Amino acid sequence: MRAIVIDDERLARKELITLLNQLEAVEIVGEAVNAEDAKEKINELNPDVIFLDIQMPEKTGFELLEELDAVPHVIFTTAYDEYALKAFQVNALDYLLKPIEPKRLEEAINKLSKKIDAGKNEEQIAHSTNQKKLTLDDQVFVKDGDRCWFVALSNVRLFESDGNYIKVYFDNVKPMIHKSLNALDERLDEKSFFRASRKHIINLGWVEGIEPWFNGGLVVTLRGGDRIEVSRRQAARFKEMMSL
Repeated sequence: MRAIVIDDERLARKELITLLNQLEAVEIVGEAVNAEDAKEKINELNPDVIFLDIQMPEKTGFELLEELDAVPHVIFTTAYDEYALKAFQVNALDYLLKPIEPKRLEEAINKLSKKIDAGKNEEQIAHSTNQKKLTLDDQVFVKDGDRCWFVALSNVRLFESDGNYIKVYFDNVKPMIHKSLNALDERLDEKSFFRASRKHIINLGWVEGIEPWFNGGLVVTLRGGDRIEVSRRQAARFKEMMSL
């Protein structure tokens, strides 16, 4: 698996890379000294996993994740155990305390290998570039205030515009992200997501029912009960996409 080590301390990077080089399952494809450097290298190198320090100058590891459109697997590395709870709240694969013990590192790699073997190959988990649309196989980082999540796009049933923000519907939560619906629409795979109106994008895999509505429009019912109006302008295209 292709890995990038992200840490502002040179010795910490070198020590971790030395440990990782002893594991046949891992190939180090890059290292980064801060969040901006990391963002560039993640875009360029498409790693399967990043080993991410939390406390770095200017931007933390959490702030880096917030800026990524889609993220690879994350294993946090830090000298402070106070971030452990937050790390697992965002579904990090693992959390390693410095100095990193070889046995714990090997356990984390084994955990990642099992996850990949369960169905996510390298192409599916690679970080999306600007040329690659976000598909149901991608996962995204969502941050709303102090709460953070990693969420697979297959679990997101609806995006709803709310001023300069988007409400993201998944599970039983609806966090808000600062992004325009138009910008998001350009990033999503049109085979899986449909722009129902100026206000909504729906996950086609969550559609449970369709019924006629006023002025030639439609109302779509999603699994879980959400009812979304499809504008008259989009109704014909929607019927075409959802028909045999």
